[in-house]
Amino acid sequence: MGLSEAQSLVFFGAVPNVLSRDLSGIPSLEWLIPRRGDRALAFLLEMSIARAVVARVASRAVTPTLRTERLLLEPYVPEDEEAFVALFQDTEVSRWMGDGPSSEAEDRALFGRVFTKVYAQDLFAVWAVRRDGLLVGHAEIKRTDAVDGHEIIYALAPTAWGTGLGAELARAVIAHGFETLGLTELHATVAAANEASLTLLGRIGFEHMRDIEEDDGSTTRVLTRRR
Repeated sequence: MGLSEAQSLVFFGAVPNVLSRDLSGIPSLEWLIPRRGDRALAFLLEMSIARAVVARVASRAVTPTLRTERLLLEPYVPEDEEAFVALFQDTEVSRWMGDGPSSEAEDRALFGRVFTKVYAQDLFAVWAVRRDGLLVGHAEIKRTDAVDGHEIIYALAPTAWGTGLGAELARAVIAHGFETLGLTELHATVAAANEASLTLLGRIGFEHMRDIEEDDGSTTRVLTRRR
Protein backbone atom coordinates (compact mmCIF):
# COMPACT_ATOMS: atom_id res chain seq x y z
CA MET A 1 0.00 0.00 0.00
CA GLY A 2 1.49 3.35 -1.02
CA LEU A 3 1.43 6.46 1.16
CA SER A 4 -0.21 9.66 0.05
CA GLU A 5 1.57 12.96 0.72
CA ALA A 6 -0.68 13.59 3.70
CA GLN A 7 -0.01 10.12 5.08
CA SER A 8 3.72 10.61 4.69
CA LEU A 9 3.50 13.76 6.76
CA VAL A 10 1.68 11.81 9.43
CA PHE A 11 4.14 8.93 9.39
CA PHE A 12 7.31 11.00 9.46
CA GLY A 13 6.14 14.16 11.17
CA ALA A 14 3.24 13.64 13.55
CA VAL A 15 4.41 10.54 15.37
CA PRO A 16 7.41 12.15 17.12
CA ASN A 17 5.11 14.88 18.42
CA VAL A 18 2.70 12.28 19.80
CA LEU A 19 5.62 10.48 21.43
CA SER A 20 6.95 13.60 23.09
CA ARG A 21 3.54 14.48 24.46
CA ASP A 22 2.50 11.11 25.81
CA LEU A 23 4.60 8.03 26.46
CA SER A 24 2.39 6.64 29.21
CA GLY A 25 0.41 4.46 26.83
CA ILE A 26 -0.21 3.56 23.22
CA PRO A 27 -2.89 5.86 21.78
CA SER A 28 -5.20 4.88 18.96
CA LEU A 29 -3.87 6.60 15.85
CA GLU A 30 -6.76 6.15 13.45
CA TRP A 31 -7.61 9.83 13.91
CA LEU A 32 -4.28 10.65 12.24
CA ILE A 33 -5.07 8.73 9.07
CA PRO A 34 -6.54 10.95 6.32
CA ARG A 35 -8.69 8.20 4.72
CA ARG A 36 -11.08 5.78 6.31
CA GLY A 37 -10.14 2.12 6.12
CA ASP A 38 -6.33 2.58 6.41
CA ARG A 39 -6.25 0.43 9.51
CA ALA A 40 -3.06 -1.29 8.38
CA LEU A 41 -1.23 2.03 8.43
CA ALA A 42 -2.73 2.85 11.81
CA PHE A 43 -1.44 -0.49 13.08
CA LEU A 44 2.06 0.27 11.78
CA LEU A 45 2.02 3.64 13.48
CA GLU A 46 0.89 2.12 16.75
CA MET A 47 3.68 -0.46 16.55
CA SER A 48 6.20 2.32 15.97
CA ILE A 49 5.01 4.05 19.10
CA ALA A 50 5.05 0.75 21.00
CA ARG A 51 8.69 0.22 20.10
CA ALA A 52 9.52 3.76 21.17
CA VAL A 53 7.75 3.27 24.50
CA VAL A 54 9.63 0.03 25.11
CA ALA A 55 12.92 1.77 24.34
CA ARG A 56 12.03 4.65 26.67
CA VAL A 57 11.12 2.24 29.48
CA ALA A 58 14.34 0.30 28.89
CA SER A 59 16.40 3.49 29.06
CA ARG A 60 14.93 4.27 32.45
CA ALA A 61 15.67 0.74 33.69
CA VAL A 62 19.38 0.82 32.86
CA THR A 63 19.75 4.61 33.25
CA PRO A 64 17.86 5.61 36.38
CA THR A 65 17.24 9.24 37.23
CA LEU A 66 19.76 10.63 39.71
CA ARG A 67 19.63 13.93 41.55
CA THR A 68 22.28 15.99 43.29
CA GLU A 69 22.02 19.36 44.97
CA ARG A 70 22.23 21.19 41.63
CA LEU A 71 22.07 18.57 38.88
CA LEU A 72 19.55 16.19 37.36
CA LEU A 73 20.87 13.09 35.59
CA GLU A 74 18.28 11.34 33.45
CA PRO A 75 17.99 9.44 30.15
CA TYR A 76 18.25 11.47 26.98
CA VAL A 77 15.12 12.25 25.00
CA PRO A 78 15.03 12.87 21.23
CA GLU A 79 14.54 16.60 21.81
CA ASP A 80 18.08 16.75 23.28
CA GLU A 81 19.74 16.21 19.92
CA GLU A 82 20.71 19.82 19.18
CA ALA A 83 22.06 20.44 22.69
CA PHE A 84 23.93 17.11 22.61
CA VAL A 85 25.56 17.95 19.29
CA ALA A 86 26.46 21.44 20.51
CA LEU A 87 28.13 19.95 23.60
CA PHE A 88 30.14 17.41 21.63
CA GLN A 89 31.02 19.91 18.90
CA ASP A 90 32.60 22.21 21.49
CA THR A 91 36.30 21.41 21.07
CA GLU A 92 37.02 22.46 24.65
CA VAL A 93 34.89 19.47 25.65
CA SER A 94 35.51 16.94 22.88
CA ARG A 95 39.31 17.28 22.91
CA TRP A 96 39.30 15.22 26.10
CA MET A 97 36.68 12.65 25.05
CA GLY A 98 37.34 9.42 23.16
CA ASP A 99 39.47 10.03 20.09
CA GLY A 100 38.89 13.77 20.16
CA PRO A 101 36.62 16.03 18.10
CA SER A 102 34.32 14.45 15.51
CA SER A 103 32.26 15.86 12.68
CA GLU A 104 28.72 17.08 13.31
CA ALA A 105 27.37 14.15 11.29
CA GLU A 106 29.30 11.69 13.47
CA ASP A 107 27.98 13.28 16.65
CA ARG A 108 24.41 13.12 15.35
CA ALA A 109 24.93 9.45 14.54
CA LEU A 110 26.32 8.92 18.04
CA PHE A 111 23.21 10.52 19.53
CA GLY A 112 21.04 8.19 17.47
CA ARG A 113 22.93 5.15 18.73
CA VAL A 114 22.18 6.14 22.32
CA PHE A 115 18.57 5.18 21.55
CA THR A 116 18.89 2.48 18.90
CA LYS A 117 21.71 0.57 20.55
CA VAL A 118 22.54 1.59 24.14
CA TYR A 119 19.02 2.08 25.50
CA ALA A 120 17.36 -0.44 23.21
CA GLN A 121 19.76 -3.20 24.25
CA ASP A 122 20.15 -2.17 27.92
CA LEU A 123 23.91 -1.93 27.44
CA PHE A 124 24.91 0.62 30.10
CA ALA A 125 23.87 3.86 31.75
CA VAL A 126 24.07 7.05 29.67
CA TRP A 127 22.79 10.26 31.24
CA ALA A 128 21.82 13.69 30.03
CA VAL A 129 23.05 16.07 32.73
CA ARG A 130 20.80 19.05 33.35
CA ARG A 131 20.90 22.12 35.51
CA ASP A 132 17.82 24.31 35.78
CA GLY A 133 16.28 22.43 32.86
CA LEU A 134 19.21 22.97 30.49
CA LEU A 135 21.54 20.28 29.17
CA VAL A 136 24.96 21.12 30.63
CA GLY A 137 26.74 17.77 30.44
CA HIS A 138 26.95 14.09 29.68
CA ALA A 139 27.79 11.05 31.82
CA GLU A 140 28.21 7.28 31.46
CA ILE A 141 29.28 4.26 33.46
CA LYS A 142 30.22 1.14 31.54
CA ARG A 143 32.57 -1.79 31.39
CA THR A 144 35.53 -1.23 29.04
CA ASP A 145 38.42 -3.39 27.93
CA ALA A 146 40.87 -0.54 28.46
CA VAL A 147 40.54 -0.84 32.24
CA ASP A 148 39.11 -4.37 32.46
CA GLY A 149 36.36 -3.03 34.66
CA HIS A 150 33.74 -0.29 34.93
CA GLU A 151 34.77 3.17 33.84
CA ILE A 152 33.10 6.48 34.62
CA ILE A 153 32.89 9.05 31.84
CA TYR A 154 31.58 12.57 32.26
CA ALA A 155 31.77 15.97 30.61
CA LEU A 156 30.44 19.43 31.32
CA ALA A 157 29.96 22.44 29.08
CA PRO A 158 32.56 25.17 29.67
CA THR A 159 29.85 27.44 31.10
CA ALA A 160 29.60 24.99 34.02
CA TRP A 161 33.33 24.82 34.72
CA GLY A 162 34.82 26.28 37.88
CA THR A 163 31.63 25.88 39.93
CA GLY A 164 32.26 22.52 41.60
CA LEU A 165 29.76 20.77 39.33
CA GLY A 166 32.39 18.41 37.97
CA ALA A 167 33.00 16.85 41.38
CA GLU A 168 29.27 16.85 42.09
CA LEU A 169 28.59 15.01 38.84
CA ALA A 170 31.42 12.52 39.31
CA ARG A 171 30.29 11.72 42.87
CA ALA A 172 26.75 10.99 41.63
CA VAL A 173 28.02 8.50 39.03
CA ILE A 174 30.38 6.93 41.57
CA ALA A 175 27.57 6.49 44.08
CA HIS A 176 25.47 4.77 41.42
CA GLY A 177 28.33 2.40 40.64
CA PHE A 178 28.99 1.45 44.25
CA GLU A 179 25.53 1.58 45.78
CA THR A 180 23.26 0.53 42.90
CA LEU A 181 25.49 -1.65 40.74
CA GLY A 182 27.35 -3.10 43.73
CA LEU A 183 30.79 -2.55 42.21
CA THR A 184 33.89 -2.68 44.41
CA GLU A 185 36.05 -0.43 42.26
CA LEU A 186 35.65 2.16 39.52
CA HIS A 187 38.10 3.45 36.95
CA ALA A 188 38.69 6.57 34.90
CA THR A 189 40.92 7.15 31.90
CA VAL A 190 42.23 10.69 31.50
CA ALA A 191 44.67 12.27 29.08
CA ALA A 192 47.91 13.08 30.89
CA ALA A 193 47.61 16.67 29.63
CA ASN A 194 44.16 17.09 31.22
CA GLU A 195 45.48 18.35 34.52
CA ALA A 196 42.14 19.76 35.70
CA SER A 197 40.41 16.36 35.49
CA LEU A 198 43.36 14.55 37.07
CA THR A 199 43.29 17.00 39.98
CA LEU A 200 39.52 16.67 40.42
CA LEU A 201 39.60 12.87 40.41
CA GLY A 202 42.49 12.82 42.85
CA ARG A 203 40.53 15.08 45.17
CA ILE A 204 37.59 12.65 45.27
CA GLY A 205 39.62 9.53 45.95
CA PHE A 206 40.97 8.20 42.65
CA GLU A 207 44.56 6.96 42.54
CA HIS A 208 46.89 6.76 39.55
CA MET A 209 47.46 3.09 38.71
CA ARG A 210 49.20 2.95 35.34
CA ASP A 211 49.67 4.65 31.98
CA ILE A 212 48.58 3.71 28.47
CA GLU A 213 50.78 4.85 25.60
CA GLU A 214 48.49 5.75 22.71
CA ASP A 215 49.25 5.23 19.02
CA ASP A 216 49.60 8.98 18.48
CA GLY A 217 52.32 9.21 21.13
CA SER A 218 50.11 10.70 23.85
CA THR A 219 49.69 9.22 27.32
CA THR A 220 46.45 8.24 29.04
CA ARG A 221 46.37 7.88 32.81
CA VAL A 222 44.33 5.06 34.35
CA LEU A 223 42.95 5.95 37.77
CA THR A 224 41.04 3.74 40.19
CA ARG A 225 38.87 4.32 43.22
CA ARG A 226 37.96 1.43 45.51
CA ARG A 227 34.84 1.28 47.62
